[in-house]
Amino acid sequence: MNRRYFLQAATAACIMLAAAGSSALAEDWPTRPVKIIVPFAAGGATDLLARPWAEWLGKTYKQQFVIENRGGASGLIGMEAAFRAAPDGYTFFFSSNSPLVYQPQLREVKFDPRQFEVIGRMGDMMSGFAVHPKTGFKTLKEMIDYAKANPGKLTFGSSGPGTVTHMRLEALKYRTGVDIMHIPYRGGADSLTDLLSGVVDSMNEGSTLPHVAAGKLTLLNINHTERFAPFPDVPTLAEAGVKDADIPVWFALYAPPGTPKDLVEKLNAKVNEISALPETRKHMEKVSAVPVVQTLPEIKKTWADDYETIGRLIKAAGIKLQ
Repeated sequence: MNRRYFLQAATAACIMLAAAGSSALAEDWPTRPVKIIVPFAAGGATDLLARPWAEWLGKTYKQQFVIENRGGASGLIGMEAAFRAAPDGYTFFFSSNSPLVYQPQLREVKFDPRQFEVIGRMGDMMSGFAVHPKTGFKTLKEMIDYAKANPGKLTFGSSGPGTVTHMRLEALKYRTGVDIMHIPYRGGADSLTDLLSGVVDSMNEGSTLPHVAAGKLTLLNINHTERFAPFPDVPTLAEAGVKDADIPVWFALYAPPGTPKDLVEKLNAKVNEISALPETRKHMEKVSAVPVVQTLPEIKKTWADDYETIGRLIKAAGIKLQ
């Protein structure tokens, strides 16, 4: 009886100590620099959005938030490093939805990304099909008509197989029947370089928009439910005549599995507070994004719904990685 009582008391003490440690972490955190792993190369869409967030969080918590770019395998290398990091509040993962939603449904992944602790929705990337001026296309219909008449002649650069940009091409192909050649790159920055030089004909990533504004590229549509304020005359994908083909690009901050819940809740509240600021929207538009405020239950639902929608598209369109 005494031994049983001792074990019960010891267990209760461990639980109380863990809870106390968790609360202390959330209260005192951070006491040293915080690392944010970005699973794509510097200069791409994910990196462009992650850096201002690192700055905002650093100013808020008066501590360094350091970006670490770990590109490769369409985001899987960086994602696995973050997934296996210590859940101590000093390593986070900043990414678009592609590594967590698309990759596990297209290839074998050694872990379930859905075990990450999602912290906050950090914004939606606004982009559309952007083409090099040499194509001569002014509208999405012109590109689609040309692709139908010339199967396989147009090229499309993406951040890698199974990324959001790749899936946007696959959705367009599935809905319109066009044949456009997919050219995967290690990251969006590399494909953008080749688009600007005319090596590839098109892309669909937020990093193209500053070059559209500079007159170096032509934007044919916006992949979103609404038009984007900096380009008010550019139609949405549905307005351009292609319905049910939009693939959203949303970004979130994640923590390794097992990160204390109170720290996750604390950070979610702070992310939403920053997202609601007018100056945040103004800055995000400069990197082709718009802020989004979501509670933890809301963002978890977004993630689950996206996972299901993409799964249906993959099966219906027969999408496979080569």
